Amino acid sequence: MKKAKIQEKKTNESVKIASPYNSIRIEKDVISVLRSRRLVQGKKVEEFERSLSEYIGCKNTICLNSGTAALHTAFLALKTLRAEKSEVITTPLSFAATANAVIHAGCKPVFVDIDEDTFNINPSLIEDKINERTLALEPVDIYGLPSDLREIRRIASSKKIPVVEDAAEAIGATYAGKKIGSFSTLSCFSTYATKNLHTAEGGFVTTDDDELARLIRLFRNQGQVSRYNQTVLGYNFRMIEICAAIGLGQLPILDDLNRRRRENAQYLMEKLMKIDSIGFQSVSDPKSHAWYMFALTLDESKASITRDSLVAKLKEKGVEADVAWPTPIHLQPYFSETFGFRRGDFPIAEKVCKKVFQLPIQPFLTRKDLNRIIEVVRESLP
Repeated sequence: MKKAKIQEKKTNESVKIASPYNSIRIEKDVISVLRSRRLVQGKKVEEFERSLSEYIGCKNTICLNSGTAALHTAFLALKTLRAEKSEVITTPLSFAATANAVIHAGCKPVFVDIDEDTFNINPSLIEDKINERTLALEPVDIYGLPSDLREIRRIASSKKIPVVEDAAEAIGATYAGKKIGSFSTLSCFSTYATKNLHTAEGGFVTTDDDELARLIRLFRNQGQVSRYNQTVLGYNFRMIEICAAIGLGQLPILDDLNRRRRENAQYLMEKLMKIDSIGFQSVSDPKSHAWYMFALTLDESKASITRDSLVAKLKEKGVEADVAWPTPIHLQPYFSETFGFRRGDFPIAEKVCKKVFQLPIQPFLTRKDLNRIIEVVRESLP
């Protein structure tokens, strides 16, 4: 396994929640792409797809220009084969793209509440929402922690329903000894600038189903089977060569970067767990988690400070804390107005959204940075 060099940080610079990786190799490869004059969907993208398939252990990888496009085309491919189906069962605790992609594919999101400890979709609530209109199940690997995929796949198999895994935050995570991306019918990843593996902007889909892969490749390129030969309605969802070059420069060291994230998270957890107002996402196997985000919860009644006030105070003191997400999807104005969702529909997700926040664990933090985070958190809690 190759190891990444820690990037130098300016003195007194705030501790960032994310720090996109760069290297001399990446800069050289980007310049090489520019000089090649082949900028879109060329040899670099093909190489990136092959390398991702080898890393994950899947048959097909299709690169696109965003994680949302990955989800969108995954549902379009299923909808093409199962046109009579129109509902996707998913979680309200996620970024809106999880549900937006369902709607763009002509379907309706059907939400199921979450497990209060892991923050992932609660499999025990899924079967009650399945009916003759169900197109797919869409678990989300929240903050990089894989969902209960074995139970979700059992339910899906018994009902003959495919699983579209929103693995946007879970590149490098594992489940049952396999890399995420090799377990579900379709797995969709984001390579946005903050992700563990970034391409500035982008995403990809993995699948062992050749027909689904063929359809997704059609949809990403305006529905063309060859130049100016359009057989279906498609989109311009192509990944550019520069993005693939950026990703290829990170893939050999991804496991090392994720290991650093895990070690940073475990160090912070060990030092902060004695604060009785703070809790953590429940993780049974730290090595299975991609650690895209280090999620904590604040018991405001014990802390005598609100979650939002704490996050603001941490930022003021140079620790870039964050809240993802302060409002569950079903209570976003568009979703409540369009589908009639109301407060109280999914109480666990609503409860978690009010108390969850994140601290930096990105792989280029030093021990000094981590100790600074710990000190500032302790100082900020009355």
